[in-house]
Amino acid sequence: MTGFGKAEFIAPERKIIVEIKSLNSKQLDLGVRIPSIYREKESEIRSMISEKLGRGKVDVFINVENIAGAAPANLISEELFKAYYNQIRTISESLSIENRNDIISSVLRMPGVVDNTSIEISDEEWNGLLSATSNAIDAINSFRETEGAHLISDILKHVDKIEALSLSVTQYEKERIDTVRERLNTNLAQLSATVDQNRFEQEIIYYLEKLDITEEKVRLKQHIKYFRETVESGQDVGRKLGFITQEMGREINTTGSKANHTEIQKLVVQMKDELEKIKEQLCNIL
Repeated sequence: MTGFGKAEFIAPERKIIVEIKSLNSKQLDLGVRIPSIYREKESEIRSMISEKLGRGKVDVFINVENIAGAAPANLISEELFKAYYNQIRTISESLSIENRNDIISSVLRMPGVVDNTSIEISDEEWNGLLSATSNAIDAINSFRETEGAHLISDILKHVDKIEALSLSVTQYEKERIDTVRERLNTNLAQLSATVDQNRFEQEIIYYLEKLDITEEKVRLKQHIKYFRETVESGQDVGRKLGFITQEMGREINTTGSKANHTEIQKLVVQMKDELEKIKEQLCNIL
């Protein structure tokens, strides 16, 4: 489910800004960009996010800004920087590499160039980082809940349409039976053969039983009822609703294979269309 959350914490020397973005995904795909001075808290932050966000393609950005007059968060070794820079530039020129715009960023990633070992992080700052992360998570969950309410409302409208379409099938069932009976009678008449009427009725009953869709309609009705009950339960319903939707699809498909009637087939196509819309929306539900 998509969402965005942002929170800040101001420490005595630094301002910590935590931003979390999420996109739809069946599993949790978590990426964390964190300043190296806070690297030892990355595992704790990942655990916190995994527990509270569940799933989605989640990107976490933690930025730190020095407050005026504070010591810089990163200390650069000038000697190492120059050595790496000169060597990379020399290699680039010898290989005729024209685009050298990223040399500085490459040098800053070299071992030992940026030294954070002398930066001391107070307990207040550590707790502030975790608190800001927690607040950003709460913000994104609030965003998700608002979006989820709109999605569920839309999904239930499609469920209502499927139920109404299923009920519309009933009006064509008697006509379908009469049509089948008439067609069989016509075919037999063309054979100019003597027919045992009792046996003929038995065969019609047997044939119509194979085309009967009463059970499919009853099961579809139960699946729709269970779908609504699951929505009302509220917690972690996305996957369960996905399974229920699969069962609804089976009943709709079976109804279509047994339909043997143009108007019923049209209703089945419409039900399938509504079901596909539900499946698309369920990808956004946790």
